Amino acid sequence: MAEGQTIGDDPTSTDHIFLDTEFLTKYNESQLFRLTKFYRGRLEQAIEERVDGISSLLTKEKYLSEREHQEVFELTEKGNRVDSSKLLLNLVMEKGSRARRVMWESFVKIRHELPKLDKILKEIEELGSEPLDRMNIPPGLSEIPSKLKDVQQIHKAVLRERTETLRMNTILIKEKVKNFPLVHRYAELTIISTVRDRTLVEHELLARGRDHEEWRKKHLRSELERIRSDQLFQSSFSWTGFLIQKVKSLFWRSNSGSSATVSGVPGIGKTTMVQKIVYDWATGKIYPHFQFVFSFKFRDLNTINTRINLRNLILDQYSYFGNVLGELWKNPEGLLFIFDGLDEFKDSIDFADNRRNTEPQFMCTDPECWCEVSDIVYSLIQHKLLPGCSVLVTSRPTALHLLEKAEISVWAEILGFVGDDRKEYFNKFFEDQAVAAAVLKHVDENEILYTMCYNPSCCWILGLSLGPFFTQRDRKEEKVPKTITQLYSYHIYNILKNHSPGIESPRDVLLKLGEMAFTGVSKKKVVFSNGDLIKYHLQPTQFLSGFLMELLERDDSVQSVVYTFQHLTIQEFVAALAQFLTKDPGDILKLLSEYHNEEDGRFEIFLRFVAGLSSPHAARPLEDFLGRFSHQTTCRVIDWVKEQVEGQIGNTESEADKKNLLNTFHYLFESQNKALAQATVGSVETLAFGELRLTPIDCTVLSHVIRLCDTIKHLDLQNCYIQCEGLQRLEPVLHKCVVLRLGMNDLHDSGVKQLLAVLCNPICRIQELGLEENILTDCGAKDLVSALNTNQSLTYLNLNNNKLGDTGVKLLSEALRNPDCKVQKLWLADCGLTASCAEDLAFTLSKNQSLIELNLSSNKLGDSGVKNLSAALASPDCRIQKLLLNEVGLTSSCAKNLVSALNANPHLTDLNLGYNKLGDSGVKQLSVALGKLECKIQRLQLCDNGVSAASMEDLASALSTNQSLTELDLGHNKLKDLGLKLLSAGLKNPDCKIQRLRLDDTRLSDSCIDDLASALSINQSVTGLNLELNSFTDQSVPAICRLISNCGSLKRIELWKNRFTSTGENQLKPLQDIRYGLSVELT
Repeated sequence: MAEGQTIGDDPTSTDHIFLDTEFLTKYNESQLFRLTKFYRGRLEQAIEERVDGISSLLTKEKYLSEREHQEVFELTEKGNRVDSSKLLLNLVMEKGSRARRVMWESFVKIRHELPKLDKILKEIEELGSEPLDRMNIPPGLSEIPSKLKDVQQIHKAVLRERTETLRMNTILIKEKVKNFPLVHRYAELTIISTVRDRTLVEHELLARGRDHEEWRKKHLRSELERIRSDQLFQSSFSWTGFLIQKVKSLFWRSNSGSSATVSGVPGIGKTTMVQKIVYDWATGKIYPHFQFVFSFKFRDLNTINTRINLRNLILDQYSYFGNVLGELWKNPEGLLFIFDGLDEFKDSIDFADNRRNTEPQFMCTDPECWCEVSDIVYSLIQHKLLPGCSVLVTSRPTALHLLEKAEISVWAEILGFVGDDRKEYFNKFFEDQAVAAAVLKHVDENEILYTMCYNPSCCWILGLSLGPFFTQRDRKEEKVPKTITQLYSYHIYNILKNHSPGIESPRDVLLKLGEMAFTGVSKKKVVFSNGDLIKYHLQPTQFLSGFLMELLERDDSVQSVVYTFQHLTIQEFVAALAQFLTKDPGDILKLLSEYHNEEDGRFEIFLRFVAGLSSPHAARPLEDFLGRFSHQTTCRVIDWVKEQVEGQIGNTESEADKKNLLNTFHYLFESQNKALAQATVGSVETLAFGELRLTPIDCTVLSHVIRLCDTIKHLDLQNCYIQCEGLQRLEPVLHKCVVLRLGMNDLHDSGVKQLLAVLCNPICRIQELGLEENILTDCGAKDLVSALNTNQSLTYLNLNNNKLGDTGVKLLSEALRNPDCKVQKLWLADCGLTASCAEDLAFTLSKNQSLIELNLSSNKLGDSGVKNLSAALASPDCRIQKLLLNEVGLTSSCAKNLVSALNANPHLTDLNLGYNKLGDSGVKQLSVALGKLECKIQRLQLCDNGVSAASMEDLASALSTNQSLTELDLGHNKLKDLGLKLLSAGLKNPDCKIQRLRLDDTRLSDSCIDDLASALSINQSVTGLNLELNSFTDQSVPAICRLISNCGSLKRIELWKNRFTSTGENQLKPLQDIRYGLSVELT
């Protein structure tokens, strides 16, 4: 919004705005003050995109001074919208009640432009004003009884000691775990106050990685509300959810407790976030209204195999509470219970089970009552046990469905690292900042690795694996891992190097470990017990500790220890590695194909690792410790990859087919097998991934494949949402394509800048380039001009549905006048053009000798613009053959100019004038031109032009003499029966050459069908006839049968949406069998 532009300037919207703002009248000034204070933090986020407009409105209404508005505006101009929204709210809160009300009224006016703001207003509307009285803002701190003060101090001291250190696993035998102060190593994560997808379909890591790349850029600022870990309780997020639940319930419970859920994929930082929350509470930084916080891991709870009560559950981990727990029960509002890792809980908690509301044994209402652990957790979350307490549950997305019916006030999700968060992590990971910078640079340059880094666990693996390459001077740059397989291979190599001394056969141990890992991948199992280790003949050793983490070491009891791989992808890699260590691979080809066809994607990353380990570059470091990989397995894997690529390469009809081909390309990329790639894709001419969303990772893989294609001609990436990041990965290979479809990819002008280098490449082969619907402006047009002046291959350029405007097209027109410009087809539909650019275009048409096709549809050219173009069309140097002018605002007043152009231009054969307002007068004038021998028009579209029977006699006369017109579209005009009868007189003339005729939605009925049937029985040139959306009934069926039978040239007739009964349709359906190739379309 420009400076000074205010909200709601449109006077026609006044009534609508009044109705929208009426609900604010229910709130008095005190309540509005409380609302503003209550939602303050969320409003700062919500209004960022329109803060300058709100400030302008308040300035216009004299509530802000010009100086104050300028301060807000300057912050916005500098891109510092966060501070500008904070400043605005500060100013308004100081101005008094009337300024606050005007501000809220402005919020209502722009709510539909700002999803975050709209969400807040919907909450307010749903709650009404009454619950405001129940909002404790800010919450009062209840006095803790003296008998609990000592135990609270002990409790905080214990929690500080337990949480102040962050344990980091290493790959060193001498220092398996390194401890760091939590505050020094903790990197802030981005958490959003919603859960994006409750149902997980694809492989979790992959799915969230793809989503993250989109949501990080597009939605985080405009739609998703950030929520800090200290806002999960006693904030507008939690209170609103809590209040809405109470409003919807049949009765109001006065307790103020609420439940929150934070979800995230493995390794995203859920457990570390819980540790930070507990530490910050224990040190007095957050949630002072909670007197006690109790944190549990579901992993620990899994070891409890008997009935237990809440008292003993707490004493089991916090024994020093002794006999004082009874005092805690008296003030449940002061208690926060945290349960970490719902997805790992072995027992079932079903909140949708109606029996829980009717059968007491499923309900735990007394902290002294003995019951199952699952019933304690259930009852706490549902506020049946200690009503008034608060509960936080963390979970992987796969277990969220268990909570869908639970009384959850806040649903949040950890997105992980966003923007500079990655940099902060590596700066804290490495003491040497030069190493941190080198690792970050390598990650930034490798899109595969970069996208992994939204996940802190992946950053941890990268830090451990890449660090040595940049700290040892004898390392060579070319040896730095480039693929995920190479990275993980080196990670395992380092573990073997530091943990295998003294192990008689690390190969046998890894084979057994890999078999266990593979079973876990197959069954979606990530936590393993001692029983699992025994089953696979494994024993906890220092060597094994390099791969497995002991998740449960409660009281150092061996019986309660369970194990997990450090990350899901480590488990998948070890599972893949085992395939190369076994002596008998069996029918691995069959198995790999079965895994590849698994629809839920659980084997997707596993298969990429299998393909990657067939590469000597990935295998060689591991073979130093594990011995030679099975040559038989390697060969069979290569054969399988080859078979998959060859089987998929020409099959991309469906979305599933495209996904399968993309997966096989990932296998090729991981294998880094140049000979295999050239053998399978070297002679490929077409790659089509249109409509399939591609990530930057996918684009890197695709670039790798295209680089090895010697014959690539056609690359279709239309609507793949590759954006500039994806385009950057593809840029080095795009010059090889002949046809390049990049429409609907959100490229913006910056994307055109990247393409400039491609188009200006001397060996660029691109002839057809599709850039439609990419939000290009006149700035992008400047770069295109440079390309058009240099490029010698481009002949077709599609810029439809962009925002070039008159300025952009004027720039393009200048380039088109350059004799070196080879463009023959230019599409500029819906580009925001007006008559003011028509003169430049006309000048270009009169000079350009190569342009033969021009699409200017859906622009506001008007009669004056087309008059300029018509003059150019009449120029002897104009070579235009096809001109599309549908929906450009034409009337009959420009018909005279069009007639002159048709008479003078011998090249124009295709003219689209649909969706204008030429009327009968305009069609009559055009008919005069059509009747002349000089007119060479072959295809003419006049659909939806306000045409009636009044001009059909003139058009029929033209059809009787015209020797060139083969296609005529009169659809969506009110011809009615009389009009068709008049037109039929021209159609039956032997000199009429019409082959395709559209008469859809022209108000035809049974009384005209005999005339049409008679005409077409004489005219044997019509091959396609469209009569859909008319009013033909069964009465017309005999005449239609005659028409189809007698018109031997007819190949397709469309009769959809008429008024035939099933009987009539059954009479018509068999007609398509009377001639080979005949199609009778009824539905």
